[in-house]
Amino acid sequence: MGVNSVTLVGRAGRDPEVRYFESGSMVANLTMAVNRRSRDDEPDWFNLEIWGKQAQVAADYVRKGSLLGIIGSVKLDRWTDRTSGEERSKPVVRVDRLELLGSKRENEGGGNYGGGGFGGGSPSDEEVPF
Repeated sequence: MGVNSVTLVGRAGRDPEVRYFESGSMVANLTMAVNRRSRDDEPDWFNLEIWGKQAQVAADYVRKGSLLGIIGSVKLDRWTDRTSGEERSKPVVRVDRLELLGSKRENEGGGNYGGGGFGGGSPSDEEVPF
């Protein structure tokens, strides 16, 4: 039996990059910084990929520094580098559920998307990794 499930709470490292397709679907890509238990450690960075209605929520409400909770799975993106011809890969978290955890003011009027389950609260400025 295999399990591929990721649950993270952290802050958006940049505004989402949104792409629209002729089929009508859309994808939002962004990074997320997750602090370690010790404040002396550097945060871990994750690449996020969000599809569909939740991608629209990310496009409308997520900005650099927004506090997010996500549930998703890890996939490995693979491609051939155009300049060197080398095979490349990077891990990406495909988000199944996105939660906006900051205050309404932080999220410009947004609320949780997809129900509760992560808790809330805003960390102090010391906890923001950038």
